[in-house]
Amino acid sequence: MPNIKSVKKDVERSRRRHLRNQSYKSRMKTMIKKARTAVAQKSLDDTLLRETESTIDTLAQKGIIHKNAAARRKSRLMKLVNQLKAEAGQA
Repeated sequence: MPNIKSVKKDVERSRRRHLRNQSYKSRMKTMIKKARTAVAQKSLDDTLLRETESTIDTLAQKGIIHKNAAARRKSRLMKLVNQLKAEAGQA
């Protein structure tokens, strides 16, 4: 444990930020998992997809995840959605 008052504050601030970022990341992962499950069951609605994309964008904007990581996650999700739509169009 640090002795200097400002460093003690920094440690506490870092801990609070870590917990907040952790909860944001957890929410993002949960939403992605729900979207992937919906794609697998072929029952994806647009609202879930929009909410998931919005959450990913928000995290990138806040700097919790890198913007390229956000783009990669959205791209992979959209790839699955587009495959689902293509299969539905062919069938």
